[in-house]
Amino acid sequence: MTLVVVPVRYPLSRHSKATLEEAVRIADERDADLTVLHVDLYQENRGVTRAGLKAAVEREFGSLDRARFVVRKGFLVEETILEEVAAEGADIVVIGTKQASRWRRMLQRFLDDPDIETFLREKLEATVITVSPS
Repeated sequence: MTLVVVPVRYPLSRHSKATLEEAVRIADERDADLTVLHVDLYQENRGVTRAGLKAAVEREFGSLDRARFVVRKGFLVEETILEEVAAEGADIVVIGTKQASRWRRMLQRFLDDPDIETFLREKLEATVITVSPS
C-alpha cells in the first residue's frame, strides 16, 4: 500500500492548506493512505492534539477516510519530520516550499550546495513533491 505523508502547521496556514490539498489529491489519485503530520515543538509546547489537528483538517477538506493524523513532539521540526517519514516507510512526502527552504538552510550547515529533494530521496527512499502556494 502506498503511503503519502504531509507535514503541516497548526493552526493550518495558507501554505499548509495548499500543501495538504496537493497531498490529498495525490493520495486519491494513487489510492494511497495519507498521514497528516504536525510537529509540536517542545520549546513552544502549544499542546496540539491529534483530535484538534483532525478537526481542523476536516473543516477544510471534509472527512478523509484513509487519513491518519499524527502529532509528534520534537526540538527540530525538520528532524522530527524525517524521523516520522523514515519510521513509517513513506513512499511520497509532500512538503511546502517554505519547509523545503528550512531544510535547505539546515543542510547548508553540513553540505556545500544542498539539494533538498535529492537529499531526502537518498535518505528516505521516498518521492519528494514540493508545493508552492497558489
